[in-house]
Amino acid sequence: MGGTWTPLNNTAPSSVLTMLLLSDGSVMAQQAGATTTWYRLTPDSHGSYVNGTWSTLASMHDSRLYYSSQVLRDGRVFVAGAEYGSATNKQTGEVYDPVANTWTLTPTSGQVFYDSISEIVSNGNVLIAPVFPSFCGHTVLYDPTANTWVSGPTLFRGCYQDEASWVKLPDNSILTIDPFGTNSERYIPALNAWVNDANVPVSLYDSFGFELGAGFLLPDGRTFHLGSTGHTALYTPSGTTSPGTWAAGPDIPNAQGTPDAPAAMMVNGKILCAVSPTPTSGNHFPSPISFYEYDPVGNSFTQVNGPTGLTLNWVPYDSRMLDLPDGSVLFAWDHTQLYVYQPTGAPSVAWRPTIVTITPNAGGTYHLAGTQINGISEGAAYGDDAQMNSNYPIVRLTDGAGNVYYARTFNWSSTSVMTGNMPVTTEFRLPPGLAAGTYSLVVVANGISSDPVSFYTPDALRIISLNNKAVISWPSSAVNAVLETTTNLVAGTWVPDTDTVNIVGGSFVVTNTANIDHAFFRLHGH
Repeated sequence: MGGTWTPLNNTAPSSVLTMLLLSDGSVMAQQAGATTTWYRLTPDSHGSYVNGTWSTLASMHDSRLYYSSQVLRDGRVFVAGAEYGSATNKQTGEVYDPVANTWTLTPTSGQVFYDSISEIVSNGNVLIAPVFPSFCGHTVLYDPTANTWVSGPTLFRGCYQDEASWVKLPDNSILTIDPFGTNSERYIPALNAWVNDANVPVSLYDSFGFELGAGFLLPDGRTFHLGSTGHTALYTPSGTTSPGTWAAGPDIPNAQGTPDAPAAMMVNGKILCAVSPTPTSGNHFPSPISFYEYDPVGNSFTQVNGPTGLTLNWVPYDSRMLDLPDGSVLFAWDHTQLYVYQPTGAPSVAWRPTIVTITPNAGGTYHLAGTQINGISEGAAYGDDAQMNSNYPIVRLTDGAGNVYYARTFNWSSTSVMTGNMPVTTEFRLPPGLAAGTYSLVVVANGISSDPVSFYTPDALRIISLNNKAVISWPSSAVNAVLETTTNLVAGTWVPDTDTVNIVGGSFVVTNTANIDHAFFRLHGH
């Protein structure tokens, strides 16, 4: 049985297409076509994207359609190239700062990207395969910290990557099927080199538009690749530089294929796929769109309804998907009306992120350490025309009344996937104006959330005492602040008790406070 489609209650200001998840839980979406206009979708006070509201963001310098796009480890957004628009023949990219709401052009790269594929590699740089003048398989790397470009390694077979789809593996290598045949190869970050891999047993590129579908890392560690021909393939990594193993997957039913088409890894481990009739010489991009769920456990497809019926009278290349933090998938199709798809089933416990520690930093930010906070896949995918990876941590807080707030995460230690027990960290900053109190906090990756932990805002710490005694601590920046106590915190109203303590160290033991089992503490002057 399939999931449920729900239309957003508020339509977008205009038709939108490419969508990216910002690290504060909001969605930035580009106006459809070769445009410079971007909008933001912000969930409502209960975390609902269906009831979310739209606002307009700053415009890019160059218009672009079909291009590289990545959310960087510091939370900024990187774009480069375009198949259409004013960026088509330019050699620069742009970086968007969501805090300042500004776009900044990068230096000249020496390459023209067109609809180039991209990935963030293990050191945080963006690896891109330009289409021109790199027909001989050159790549480039953008360093977002230094704001510089460097030459990347040449692909093993010297094959340019137009229309390719890249998949990040658990060992941080990047897998590609070389256009437009059955050769595969991988980028090894530790070597900064491409190595040869095994041959795919079926043809996935079609013979007319030479298109391909999306590729995914599955929960069991294999990868799954959708073909424009209607064939699919499965790859088992070696975990080393040696070739992996390819096997044919099930054909997409009803003579359907993926000539440039979005798909999304869902929280239940299945993949939501937008497909169409397979291309012909007379029609490289047929319609309508049909929707299927691929189940990697059963290795089978099941057709599900679309947002408006069994099929959607549109072409899949003109649609996008995005994994949302609430476990649903956002779907756009060059239209003002967007939809969310809520799958059935729950994620396996083994896929969930875990929170190990949360510690305050100087300056009001926090350091969260945990495991698997980047998720077990990269989220939704499309291919060379758009990348919407969301394998990074999102921090969500919920108060006692059910109100939901998203903190802004940044400086992720890693964008690796399926990291298991390896420690991973992120910094986060609470949303402006967050009320003092106690919150339930989770970290989310691709819609899969951790178990909640109690989180206390800096200005109100709920204390559980022992023998009428409480030990509290605070960031070093709180030295010389004043600590107040109260047993009366109703509807946000603070009525302080008579006793206060001047902070002179890193922690303090408070004793003999009236009703300390129900006391709150507030810091002032930090």
